[in-house]
Amino acid sequence: MRHFLSRLPLPWLVLLLACCLALLAACGGGHHHPAPGATTGNLTVTLGGLPAGVAGAVTVTGPASYSKTLTASTTLTGLAPGAYAVGAASVTQGTGTLAPTPVTQQVQVTAGATASASVTYAAATPLALRLQEVASGLDAPLFLTAPPGDSRLFIVERAGRIRVVQNGSLLATPFLDISTLTTTSGERGLLSLAFHPQYASNGYFFIYYTSLAGDIVIERRQVSAGNANVADPLSALAILTIAHPTFSNHNGGLLSFGPDGYLYAGTGDGGSGGDPPGNAQNTNVLLGKLLRLDVNASNVAQPYAIPPGNPFASAGGRPEIWAYGLRNPWRYAFDMPALLLYIADVGQASWEEVDVRPVGQAGNNYGWNIMEGTQCYNSPSCNQTGLVLPVITYGHDAAGGCSITGGYVYRGAALPELAGQYLYSDYCSGWLKSFSYSNGTASAVTDWGIANVGNIVSFGQDAQNELYVLSGTGKVYRIARK
Repeated sequence: MRHFLSRLPLPWLVLLLACCLALLAACGGGHHHPAPGATTGNLTVTLGGLPAGVAGAVTVTGPASYSKTLTASTTLTGLAPGAYAVGAASVTQGTGTLAPTPVTQQVQVTAGATASASVTYAAATPLALRLQEVASGLDAPLFLTAPPGDSRLFIVERAGRIRVVQNGSLLATPFLDISTLTTTSGERGLLSLAFHPQYASNGYFFIYYTSLAGDIVIERRQVSAGNANVADPLSALAILTIAHPTFSNHNGGLLSFGPDGYLYAGTGDGGSGGDPPGNAQNTNVLLGKLLRLDVNASNVAQPYAIPPGNPFASAGGRPEIWAYGLRNPWRYAFDMPALLLYIADVGQASWEEVDVRPVGQAGNNYGWNIMEGTQCYNSPSCNQTGLVLPVITYGHDAAGGCSITGGYVYRGAALPELAGQYLYSDYCSGWLKSFSYSNGTASAVTDWGIANVGNIVSFGQDAQNELYVLSGTGKVYRIARK
């Protein structure tokens, strides 16, 4: 054979070798076929359209609980054969948003081969917001919430009633009516409610109101056995009463369960102006504080227990206190995914503020009445040692600010561009603003151009984490895409 090949002319020899190579390729030498003995495959994910310095947000999931987050183009190797889902999320670039295409796709990975997927980012249409009316004809609505996993909306009316919106309709019969137990004098009334995290099984909810004498009252109630839209009128269990008889303002007002399962309550400093008794800085009184209570085994003999970790549980102050130095924390919010606590504390005469701290950080002193916002109160200088300063402030100026109305960090599904932003308003001006918070700093403050809806008294959040605005006109609005 070698003798035969050696006698062939060179052109014939080249032609013969080419034919042999073609024959080998036809017999399975191409790259489209699995390599002999291969048990895993590869997946190349290409991210296009991203400017320099901007990371993508792509998640690849597949067999055997495989999950990988990608921020740039890469090839994933050693993958088990099977179907892989490639999901892409929008990313921010400055004040704008880059949207991915496609948002989701599925790729089949085979042994010994490399599959491919591509995601292209492009500038998204800027988000614009509107307020969509969902309820009207209410008597001074102050708060909106819902039990976990429930499609209904529960709206607190200041005069002492809780109303239910079911399937888009406001039910005529109140869920609860305690109007004979409270008064709307000054800033008093029924101010909020919080559903127990296990409401679906135990039916417990908690209310925060001021008594006819002006004292702050926290009670546990229970839904009736025969009607999910009506509370049992005989189920009241007193949890805590805080004396507040002198002034009718600064009652605080919000109850909320934290990610730790404990009940939090924000109380005002006792009223008047400037906190004349110095309640907010006095850890031996419960006014001007954020309280944390264990109400998971409440009974008449022991309405609440002190959770481990409360800063004054053993000495130095009232054991119920979680944080202090607050003037009137009308509304605060837990951002569960980020484990952050946002407190919107109403200012005195010049400054409104939002404070942000880690959820598990106990004993914070938010500064009132040593400071108002970032400024020393009624003094050119003050000792700021150990005080938590706000991340956002705004003044009582030509813009019309007078009293901050705190909201929530958006974690719903309808407005993904808004994810992670904290929304807030002002009672007098009625604007809607937001900011992003990261590494101790607030950024990207945005005014959403909302106006002419009356005094904004509160925000609300439903079980799907969509947000609502409650107006002094008696209307409730969902924050929606324009």
